[in-house]
Amino acid sequence: MSRKPIVVATLALMLFFASLAHAQDSGPYKILKIQLVGGDGGFDYVTADSEGRNLYVARSGPTGHIGVFNLDTLVQVGDIPGVSAHGGAVDTATGHGFATSKPVTMFDSKTFAVLKKIDVQGNPDGYVNDAYNHHFYILSHSEPNITVLDDKDGSILGTIDIGGAPEQAATDGHGKIYVDIEDKAAIAVIDANTMKIVGKYDVSSKGGGCAGLALDATNNILFASCRDKKNMIILSATDGHIITDLPIGNGSDGATFNPATMEAFSSQGDGTLTVVKEISPTNFSIEQTVPTPARAKVLTLDTKTNQILTITAEFGPVPAAPIPAVGATPPADGPPPTAPAWLRGPRAPMIPNSFQILVIGK
Repeated sequence: MSRKPIVVATLALMLFFASLAHAQDSGPYKILKIQLVGGDGGFDYVTADSEGRNLYVARSGPTGHIGVFNLDTLVQVGDIPGVSAHGGAVDTATGHGFATSKPVTMFDSKTFAVLKKIDVQGNPDGYVNDAYNHHFYILSHSEPNITVLDDKDGSILGTIDIGGAPEQAATDGHGKIYVDIEDKAAIAVIDANTMKIVGKYDVSSKGGGCAGLALDATNNILFASCRDKKNMIILSATDGHIITDLPIGNGSDGATFNPATMEAFSSQGDGTLTVVKEISPTNFSIEQTVPTPARAKVLTLDTKTNQILTITAEFGPVPAAPIPAVGATPPADGPPPTAPAWLRGPRAPMIPNSFQILVIGK
């Protein structure tokens, strides 16, 4: 087997590191490490288990699996084969993890053994685990938009329709779940006890296509990273009033908040990571824009080290778009017209063995 793809990917990483040497001097955050992992399959979400010191990386497709990596060394410590999923997370208290495959995969967070498969409706995509009552929320662009599982045994507790496509959710740890509705320029508020919508915040006056959502649970501040106007909309989680908005890069697909540093982060597919400083609950500013490899569009926070982790790969040229037949009806599924160009149309092929994990910190 030729080693050329591995060599090409390694050289690309070396050149990228060299190009960042000067750009990252302007702020406290920089890329500390790029771990070349390789392997086949697509990728979407990445999730850090800060207590268990593991990083969960789901790969999709015919060879789909969930790679488990040590958070401190990025050495692979486990694997869950035969699982094509968007992502996965664990509940430390129950020792159970769930992956948004279809059917959903429930696994042991210590041994990584599959415990059961759970048939759900919709198309599992995003997710959030709520330690408040040990429920796992599965997000789906098609109805039912949310399926709620019991972390203890994987039983289905109910479903919730929020009237649109959910992209990311955040929990306040006290009984409220917030979900950005990507195609409706709104954020749904869910009561974790009743599993019902108790509010919906309209953000259309400032933008839409919100795909990242983070929460400062102490001050009840939501950070919605949106694609339409390439901005982060900052609003009150208590009543939904918009405080301000700040510019970010193009193609955000994830956001997180670090209460230890009072900073919100938004990762964009255009090769930028935006750091927003919460100076006070009414005062926010762009602290830094960190250059990253392109398509590092999702992120996760390691609360022990205060480091951000993201994933991406190297890609070849975009193939030419096929010419549709006369009178052909375009497909109804796929990314919305408002999605950035790199999410629409033919996609560039991933260079074999170029998949990588990045660590960003001070």
